[in-house]
Order: sequence, then C-alpha cells, then structure tokens
Amino acid sequence: MNIPGTLYIISAPSGGGKTSLVNALLESVSNLEISISYTTRPPRPGEKNGVDYYFVDPTSFDQLVAQHVFLEHALVFNHHYGTSLAWVLEKLQAGIDIILEIDWQGAQQIRKKIPQAVSIFILPPSWETLEKRLRLRAQDDERVIERRMAEARAELIHYDEYDYLVLNDNFASALADLNAILRVRRLRSDVQKREHALLLNTLLNKPF
Repeated sequence: MNIPGTLYIISAPSGGGKTSLVNALLESVSNLEISISYTTRPPRPGEKNGVDYYFVDPTSFDQLVAQHVFLEHALVFNHHYGTSLAWVLEKLQAGIDIILEIDWQGAQQIRKKIPQAVSIFILPPSWETLEKRLRLRAQDDERVIERRMAEARAELIHYDEYDYLVLNDNFASALADLNAILRVRRLRSDVQKREHALLLNTLLNKPF
C-alpha cells in the first residue's frame, strides 16, 4: 500500500506509561495525530466521548465489525476496542503520521494489512515499577491489578515482534527515544523527496 503518511503502532503492558509518552510526543512533534479508538468499556472519570474514545455498546460494536469498519479490533480486559479503517487511511493519504495505541493483537492484524507500519514496544524497567504505577493510578481494585499484571506478562511475550524497543525507566529519555524514531523515519529519502520536491526540482534544473 503506497501511502505518504507513516502509521506508528505503540504497545506496552498496562501501566507501562504508554499514554503519557504518546501525549507528550503529540505535543512535541508536528504533523502527528492519534487515532481515537471505539470501545465497549464505560468511560472513566474525566473521559469524553469523541476525545478519548468513541464509547459504544456491544451490539453497536458488533455491527461495526460486520460492516468491516475496523482496521483492527481486539478484546482486552473483557472490553472490545477497534480502530477506524477509513479515518486512518484518510489521514495517511493526506501525509499525516498517525499513532495507534493498541495491544499486540491489534498490532499483528495491522502488520498484515499495512506491512510498512512502524511498531514500537515500551518496556517497563521492572515488574515492581509496573505494579507501583498501576497502584498509583488508583483506578483498579486488587483483583483487577493482579489481572493486569498477569496480562502484562502475556503482552511482554510479544516484544520481539516490534521494530523498536523503548525502555521507560526515565520519562525524558524514553520521550527522546520516541522523538528519535520519528525523526529518523522522516529523514528517509522517499519522505524528504516529497517534502522538498520543489527545492529538488529547482536545484536539478538550474542552468549554469
């Protein structure tokens, strides 16, 4: 699939700091947007429909699946999540880079459909740090935290399917690593040729 924009997949175990890093990345990098997923889970305090997620009921989600609306969809912690295919392709065709915050299941689906997608896995520095982060969020009870830790191990198994690994031990360093990945991707010859087409034409055709 020949598309001007780059699709970035970012995955991490729950509590790995993925969302905070992505939010900071969006503030520091231009021409970059995040895809808003559809989900069947209820909104958390402060979340807004159409801003954080598109919140839909299970029946509506099943209808969207049947209509082939999603680029990928997966069941995570008993709730369904899906990414709009039309929205992603529209942005990529317009030359806008897109970030998807998804788990390994969705990442596998996308690689089959868009092989040139760039995938990044966020590593926690330790299991103790991961558990501490989950507890500091104060969003889940003990039973849910235990389940998230178990799911984190299942997520981590798939780390070697990704193009890049970023250790989130120090937030500033992890953010710098993400910026470096995007920077080097944007310096590829095919991207720069589109970006500087007019300049290249002028340089190559200037008479001496």
